[in-house]
This record gives sequence, structure tokens and C-alpha cells, in this order.
Amino acid sequence: MTSQGSHRAEPSTTAGEREMLDGWLDYHRATLAWKCEGLGEEQVRLTPLKPSDMSLMGLVRHMADVERYWFREVMLGEDLPELYWSDGDPDGDFHFTDEDAWADSERVWQTEVELARQAAAGRSLDLVSDAASHHRGEVFSLRWVYTHMIEEYARHNGHADLLREHIDGATGD
Repeated sequence: MTSQGSHRAEPSTTAGEREMLDGWLDYHRATLAWKCEGLGEEQVRLTPLKPSDMSLMGLVRHMADVERYWFREVMLGEDLPELYWSDGDPDGDFHFTDEDAWADSERVWQTEVELARQAAAGRSLDLVSDAASHHRGEVFSLRWVYTHMIEEYARHNGHADLLREHIDGATGD
């Protein structure tokens, strides 16, 4: 695994706060894409870390949901339908059927990333969200959302490392 990984933009070591947060979030987004790069439909669906249902496709679907939730539903207060949670399954992003395709999952994720960028563009890091989180009942600053998203990607990129190594032996930083 070298192509995308070697093309990930390293975040600046001297940037201001906003540029630094954007840089780290984009770096982690690119890392997840890199971990999925070059794999086929069957490989991204594999769940080799039993008893976990975690797969690379599930991680990508999960991160699409997380991008949508924090940047659009919480920060902007948009009332959006759930992407993958149906029939009361809170882990619907990891539970997919034969009709669910990798290309669609990847497209939805990239769309949500772009919409998240648009939602944050030009807004102060001190801006407080228009809606409260369903989980905590609190409002959040955009700074908190950025920090949380970086943490969320970093944690799940560790999972992606393990999944990828089990799938085809590929490793990378």
C-alpha cells in the first residue's frame, strides 16, 4: 500500500489552528481511503476480526454517517433521514446486504465529506451548533466537532489497519 498513502498531505507543523484542524481531518480521511484502496468488493466486505462485524465497507459507511451527523445535523441543525440505521439497528452501517455495493458506500462517504467541508467553510471555530446532540443533549462548538472527528477517524483508522493486514497482509502508517 503505497500510492495514496504516499500522496496524503502531511498536516503543517506550524499552521494556525483552523488550517491545522482541516489538515489533520483531511489526513485521516485520506488514510481511510488509502486503507481501502485496491481492494475488491468481496475484500471490503470481509469481517476477519471475529466476533466483530467490523469491515472496511462498514467503517466507510460509519464515517459517512458520522460526517453527516456532526457537521450537518448537529452543527447546521438539518433534519436528515438516517443513512443506514433502519429497523432499529443502531449498527446498520456495519450490517449490509448483497444489494449494498462498495461503490455506492464510497460515493456516499465522499459526498458526506464534501458536504461536511461546505458546512464548516467560513464558520468560526467558536460557532456553537444549531442543534443539540441526540446522544448527549448538548450543543457543541465547531472546534469540538473538528477535534472529535479527528479522534473518530484516528481510532477507526487503527481498526482499518488491522482489517487490511488480515485481508491481504498490507501494512502502512
